[in-house]
Amino acid sequence: MTRRERQQLIDQGHLLPLMEEFYTIQGEGYHKGTAAYFVRIGGCDVGCHWCDVKESWLPELHPATETTKIVENAAKYSDIIVVTGGEPLTWEMGPLTKQLKEKGLQIHIETSGAYKLTGQWDWICLSPKKIKLPTEEIYKKAHELKCIIYNNDDFRFAEEQAEKVNNKCILYLQPEWSKRDKMMPQIVDYVMANPKWKVSLQTHKYLNIP
Repeated sequence: MTRRERQQLIDQGHLLPLMEEFYTIQGEGYHKGTAAYFVRIGGCDVGCHWCDVKESWLPELHPATETTKIVENAAKYSDIIVVTGGEPLTWEMGPLTKQLKEKGLQIHIETSGAYKLTGQWDWICLSPKKIKLPTEEIYKKAHELKCIIYNNDDFRFAEEQAEKVNNKCILYLQPEWSKRDKMMPQIVDYVMANPKWKVSLQTHKYLNIP
């Protein structure tokens, strides 16, 4: 295969930079506590300074993998597949989700929403970032909004984002892991004063689950 042919397959979504894939328990948001197979796609230029998977940022560090192989592995483990990153929407997600759907699987995505929404999704977790805001399209389709609270200004940003999502979207505030002890009391007070919000925790980290 020539470099050009390989790049065409990547651009079309038939090859994806696969960082890792693993079967575990969803630790965050609406589906926490649910067994799911995670597919982590490399590549992200959003650049959150507190990101806990910075090794996912550079796509060239991760092997360009055929979507058919990803689907084959995923189908062995779970009915729920979570596609995360990095930022998965950096890439064309159509071929991956089409093949997963053909297997009768339920497909979730965790995304900043900064890029065009491609693929077919049963659940969209939108976790917007100030550095690179979501597209207008994804606000209308998000099932949950997960805002990470690192400092007090993040409450303001969360409210701005909540104004943009559809009225069925579930709203979550989640402490950034390294600031959890400092921010958790403020999040609790905020949710009690503003009960449209719910608290999300990274329960997998408390339980030492990968």
